[in-house]
Amino acid sequence: MELINHFKDFSNVSIFLAYNVNVDALKYLADLSDIEELKENFSDSEIKMKIEEYPRTIEKPIDFVARLIHAMKSGKPAEVPLKNNLEIDTFLNSLNYNEERIGGQVGIISNLLSILNLKKIIFYSPILAKKQAEMFENNENLVFPTITNGKLVLKKPIESFKNDELKINRIFEYKEDIEFYLQNEKITTPQSNRFIVASRPENLRIEIKDELKSHLPEVGKLIDCAIISGVQAIKEEYSDGKTAEYYLNQVKEDIKLLKKENKDLKVHFEFASIQNTEMRKKIAESILPEVDCVGMDETEIANIIHVLGYEELSEGILKYSKIEDVLKASKILLEKYNLEGMQVHTMYYIMYLCKKGGILSDESLEKTLEFATVLASTKAALGQISCIDDLKTGLKIPHNKHGELLKEIVENISKEKELGGYKIILVPSRIVENPKSTVGLGDTISAGAFVGYVSELKKLKNK
Repeated sequence: MELINHFKDFSNVSIFLAYNVNVDALKYLADLSDIEELKENFSDSEIKMKIEEYPRTIEKPIDFVARLIHAMKSGKPAEVPLKNNLEIDTFLNSLNYNEERIGGQVGIISNLLSILNLKKIIFYSPILAKKQAEMFENNENLVFPTITNGKLVLKKPIESFKNDELKINRIFEYKEDIEFYLQNEKITTPQSNRFIVASRPENLRIEIKDELKSHLPEVGKLIDCAIISGVQAIKEEYSDGKTAEYYLNQVKEDIKLLKKENKDLKVHFEFASIQNTEMRKKIAESILPEVDCVGMDETEIANIIHVLGYEELSEGILKYSKIEDVLKASKILLEKYNLEGMQVHTMYYIMYLCKKGGILSDESLEKTLEFATVLASTKAALGQISCIDDLKTGLKIPHNKHGELLKEIVENISKEKELGGYKIILVPSRIVENPKSTVGLGDTISAGAFVGYVSELKKLKNK
């Protein structure tokens, strides 16, 4: 309980979040019959051929089934964009979903931080439909920025929605040890995870609209930190001729404007699965130099390293998940983009790499990561976090069985010459045997760790 008491009041922190809010429609795949139902309209040879093609967008039902089975076989989280057309829309709409809830990194993180009693959470989404607005916590500290008579006004989400198109993602959660066959191949899911079919509405543009943009320095003065996410929704080209470069420049400009009158502002970039390799590279090279911290999982770090030319290292991470390789990749990104910190979360640990010389002690950094694991295990066990007291559930969940070995590996790596100038902090995750949900666990971990970090920095500076 001491850990929860230490972090249960983040009222010394105000934050800005942009850009992605959507509704998540969740379908739980519990056993063989659920998989067979999705496969029934296709032959196994068709599915196998399509898996080998590895479609990077979902345009037809067969694309969906192939990528879902590919994801289930690996047991790793995956997100693939949807290319809307009548055939795939009809197919996806015909499925029975178990529940709907707030989604998108900004949606998930906003509600979580509101419960954690931050002083102010100012979130922004370029599109905000009524259904999305209704899913936000109705708390005084959670607000949306609007401009009224030329002035910045912070309103509750329910007072801020417009007649916007609804962005809805379909999420397929599967359990560990589901067994099924594809031709003669027996597939067993190695762990519980999720596969996301991500909608990309044409009118969703990752940018802050002009009327608010000019007020971003004012917003920056109201906050201590910001989390930028949703950049994975940027397309290479739009119907009006605008390109990815245009919107990436908009994001860079937004970050600079937020920092313009608040030089101490810390900005965290939450990475996500990006199928298009060219876009992946453009996003890394445009956004990473502008931020202080980056959060990603091991698949995302492997994919980024791959497009930067480290193919062998990338393949090693994807195949063996060795901490040594993840650290090598983290160090490359930290140095290349002059980052303050790299935070990597996997099923078994959350790890932070930064240069030595920061003002926070190892113990303080470890506490922030430990708190993040409690948040994630609580969310996995309960499906959502409704109040601070829920965290007692996560605190009771033990660290995974590999915890001591992982810490020992990091301790030994830390002694190596090339990592002499770095701090490596690793905390083993608490694994929930039968999670209610895995969606948003990475976002929960990253947000908890980053806000904990900023809160600790502020406490030290105010001593």
